Amino acid sequence: MSTPAHIKDIEDAAARVRQSPHDYVKVALTDIDGLLRGKFMHRDKFLSALEDGFGFCDVVLGWDINDQLYDNCAYTGWHTGFPDTPVRIIPESGRQIPFEDGCWMFLCEFADAAAQVCPRGVLKRVLGRAAALGFEVRAGFEYEFFVFAETLASAAAKDYRDMVPVASGNTGYSLLRQTTLSPLYTDIFSSMAAMGIGIEGLHEEMGAGVIEAALQVDGALAAADKASLFKTYTKAVVQNRELIATFMAKWNTKEAGQSGHLHLSLTADGGATNIFHDPRSEHAISDTMRHFIGGQEMHMAELTAMVAPTVNSYRRLIPGLWAPTDATWGIDNRTCAIRALPGSPRSQRVEYRVPGADANPYLVAAAAIASGLHGIEQRTEPSAPQTGNAYDRDHPDHLRLPSDLADAGQRLAGSAMAREWFGDVFVDHFAASRDWEARQLPMDPAISSAEMARYFELI
Repeated sequence: MSTPAHIKDIEDAAARVRQSPHDYVKVALTDIDGLLRGKFMHRDKFLSALEDGFGFCDVVLGWDINDQLYDNCAYTGWHTGFPDTPVRIIPESGRQIPFEDGCWMFLCEFADAAAQVCPRGVLKRVLGRAAALGFEVRAGFEYEFFVFAETLASAAAKDYRDMVPVASGNTGYSLLRQTTLSPLYTDIFSSMAAMGIGIEGLHEEMGAGVIEAALQVDGALAAADKASLFKTYTKAVVQNRELIATFMAKWNTKEAGQSGHLHLSLTADGGATNIFHDPRSEHAISDTMRHFIGGQEMHMAELTAMVAPTVNSYRRLIPGLWAPTDATWGIDNRTCAIRALPGSPRSQRVEYRVPGADANPYLVAAAAIASGLHGIEQRTEPSAPQTGNAYDRDHPDHLRLPSDLADAGQRLAGSAMAREWFGDVFVDHFAASRDWEARQLPMDPAISSAEMARYFELI
């Protein structure tokens, strides 16, 4: 296993690339839907762009997952001529791709005016406000994904019907399955480790061929970077083994959905102090943690579009299938949208359980963190914690999550809290993009072949 790179600055990045046997470097940006869009760049071009950036056509902020142009956005479109927009290379994101002979790749972010709608830029602004409040944010993503003994061609040829999972039956946590699939598990583990993406745990989940990965905790921005890379490169690892993985929220109505949960804590002193932990309080929940939960609960419904961004997302948010339907919280309660996890000063945290595996990790983190910080600022008290089965209870209307993407997008557009924290330009643009997305597919009772073709591989 190769040792992951730890790039310190621009000079370090330039030195590593100059030493590379490759004449090219990969650069990548995250679009609105969370897809990594990028290109191979010649070494000389890359080195010149490290200091001053480079131009990238802003169409990647103005089209959908199938490269179809939004018809309702003011930020970019035919009316702007789709100009190049400045992009900044992130030196410290550099890593070598182990299954591409050590080719270097670097993440980038949109700069100047485009930073207003850049998903990574949105999260950075939220974290800037967290820092101004005296908080450091620690985060860890969890992803579930199904793996099939198919190729993209074979799945499409059978219209995504009767696909063969890589393992059969419901065998959650099965050591037998993990053993028989150990070459795949090892490949994912080692490939991610070589790229500096630590996996805390990898195991068989409930469902035929479903795997869950818990990524190691990190600062929130680095955690989102790694989550974005994990989704893309796990799909690549799997496809390189003549298999295929999907992160869509719900590929089959008879199977459980695929989550993309986010664990969060607020710290200080370089992570030495967990601000969520107060040993004098019940469950060691500090006032800050309680207000953070209160803000998440209060604003969850209006921010749902950011964490459930596709038509398919709402097939997962149904009672009794391990996904929340209301903005509830409880102590270590997996029937709730917010799972408070009391523990030691090191482990005390909240788990934000609404997002599916299909969501953009930068926007998931931005929504979950901003709503919690807003709760701290406003000293928002949460409702009473749920005990037992939260699905069996009636909850107030303001806690009910949207039932479809169109409704979710409209609620986001009307959210004063979202506009305060993310800016009018982002909210208008993202809400319009969700209106477009909702119009591309009817929400039929059955998952159509068009829905599968749209989301199965790319999302």
